[in-house]
Amino acid sequence: MYKSNPLTQCDFYKIDHRRQYPEGTTLVYSNLTPRSNRLSPCHQSPFYDGKMVVFGTQYFIRYLHNLFRDNFFNEPKAQVIASFKRRIENSLGKDAITYEHIEALHNLGYLPIKIKALPEGVRVNMKVPILTIVNTLPEFFWITNFLETILSATVWKLCTNASIAFEYKRVLAHYAQKTGADMSLVKFQGHDFSFRGMSGNIDAAASGMAHLTCFVGTDTIPAIDMAEYYYNCDSDTELIGCSVPASEHSCMCLNGFDSEIDTFKRFITKLYPKGIVSIVSDTWDFWKVITEYLPKLKDIIMSRDGKVVIRPDSGDPVDIICGKALECKDYRDIVENKQIDQSQPEFKGAIECLWDIFGGTINEKGYKVLDSHIGLIYGDSITLERANKILTRLQEKGFASSNIVFGIGSYTYQYSTRDSFGMAVKSTYGEVNGAGREIFKSPKTDSGIKNSAKGLLRIDIVDGNYILKDQVSKEEESLGGLFTMYNDGNFHNQQNLTEIRGRINKDINNHLMENK
Repeated sequence: MYKSNPLTQCDFYKIDHRRQYPEGTTLVYSNLTPRSNRLSPCHQSPFYDGKMVVFGTQYFIRYLHNLFRDNFFNEPKAQVIASFKRRIENSLGKDAITYEHIEALHNLGYLPIKIKALPEGVRVNMKVPILTIVNTLPEFFWITNFLETILSATVWKLCTNASIAFEYKRVLAHYAQKTGADMSLVKFQGHDFSFRGMSGNIDAAASGMAHLTCFVGTDTIPAIDMAEYYYNCDSDTELIGCSVPASEHSCMCLNGFDSEIDTFKRFITKLYPKGIVSIVSDTWDFWKVITEYLPKLKDIIMSRDGKVVIRPDSGDPVDIICGKALECKDYRDIVENKQIDQSQPEFKGAIECLWDIFGGTINEKGYKVLDSHIGLIYGDSITLERANKILTRLQEKGFASSNIVFGIGSYTYQYSTRDSFGMAVKSTYGEVNGAGREIFKSPKTDSGIKNSAKGLLRIDIVDGNYILKDQVSKEEESLGGLFTMYNDGNFHNQQNLTEIRGRINKDINNHLMENK
């Protein structure tokens, strides 16, 4: 099995930066900062306010610690040095670097670094650092930025996808408030469908863990495992993530085209006579399922102790769920030419058709809520923009937002990059021959996005916002909103998923109060 040497978890150009620093360097102080949200998918949300959710720092710290413990410090020194030397010399050439600093690190037996970070689940504006890292022993000044690559690669997507999940939850909570829907259902209305579209199982689990900061609905099983391990939670005592029995197209196809209604009936009477079951319904003719099969199965569905969830999986999600929009010229012309009337299911949309068959209740704000025995989930090509459009259309049609669950897939969670928030690790302070040097980056050929802070950093909370103050003294740097999470191989201020969810829910509730 592949076993990674932590010394090679970096870019080649990092390998010899140790000698490129000034002679007498004893300290390098760096930070991880979102620099720009210009390319963030969060802009699709009508409520986006320019901030990013902090998430993934504890995961990174514990992953890094375990990686060095298991694959470096606990391995024979000669073996890990030989492995590292082979990789470097086969690629950079013989005697490209020296290795005494690596031997010294192994002799030390722990990572001589201090990492401070903001609490996870809080949201920050651009240009506000979420983490600082510094060496704690002078001879290991090189290790601070040696870790830049693995730090950036591990954290950026978790922050990005937690931020996207936050916007989904804010949109869902907003429309739940507007349409009088049960607010306790919001955490189930975003369901992670992304696993198969991510870049491997570790990526899927980490991204799925970011999703779990806002929702409990997930089909990404390893995300729950990862959350338990890295974020001190326990699925025996709390709801980390959940799903329901569900069919896929292979099941429907193999049961036969002419037997589709019998397949539905077998699922809801024999295999799953109670509880929630989701059945993919577009294998051949979705509207036939809606208009022919479901009316015939109505009595069985209504007598079940549970809910049958219908899952369309192709077409335009807005039109499938809400019906054709008459403001669209092509469809308006069709209606006016009497080629099709508005009573047909394509024009009503799935939710209205389900209401016509199964009925439901009218909530206190006057919006329709489908009977509890029937529901709908849609998970194909859902985006923040489409989710908002669907909820807007449902509200206009008089339906509460709780009538729909969104499957959020890799179309959302994989369509992002490090540039979504311009995440970057930069050094702002160092010490050479005992003297401190405030350093910064400010390229004239750039728009200003790449400008870094300068000197030692402190983060304060002002009017509910995290604010950066740079060029502070060491005493000032030791205070503020950044908390020590790791120091010389020891963990500090560990957080759990419940705390992180609590911070996110507080932010959601503030949005609801402001938009009542």
